[in-house]
Amino acid sequence: MAKLYFYYASMNAGKSTTLLQADFNYRERGMHTMLYTAAIDDRIAQGVIASRIGLQIGGNLFDRETDIRAEVEEELKKRKLHCLLLDEAQFLTRAQVVQLASICDELDIPVLAYGLRTDFQANLFEGSAHLLALADTLVELKAVCECGRKATMNLRVDAGGRAVSQGKSIEIGGNDRYISLCRRHFMERIAEVEGEQLRLAIAREAQLIEAEKPVPIST
Repeated sequence: MAKLYFYYASMNAGKSTTLLQADFNYRERGMHTMLYTAAIDDRIAQGVIASRIGLQIGGNLFDRETDIRAEVEEELKKRKLHCLLLDEAQFLTRAQVVQLASICDELDIPVLAYGLRTDFQANLFEGSAHLLALADTLVELKAVCECGRKATMNLRVDAGGRAVSQGKSIEIGGNDRYISLCRRHFMERIAEVEGEQLRLAIAREAQLIEAEKPVPIST
């Protein structure tokens, strides 16, 4: 029976490279694949799956409204499919993850999904949460923190390289916006920025209190 695989990691762990290698392995043996990537990801170009080492290939787009199961069934009318591969799988919806499971179980096509586990606030993405719940096989790909430990967290940074702890969950970016860190150094960087935010808030409040003090009337 076909299986649903979820390859997950932090940024810069080689998820897209691993996908491209898997796709090449299938095609080298004369087998047919169908590729997807998130429409929201336009870092290189929309519909392009690209690795940091320069490899890239075109793929179908998915957004929150895409019926992946229906599109796969349409493709099956034209040719046999031996594998379905999806990049940026964290952006899938719960319903789409269920579709992937049904593609394995009912159409007998293996599905390989690649994506981030958590966002910059250490919260699970919707797609990742349901892939962790439904996948037959979970594979963690290793990224390396600046300290040499395994990097499991994604730190968002601003233009000056300072940690960002607030904002939208989804913001597309590469090495200029995200750094892969181990949990310890992620927590330290977040604590630094939140401590600075608290210090600034206290300073602003003190200024307001000072401004509201009555001005002494000279006699």
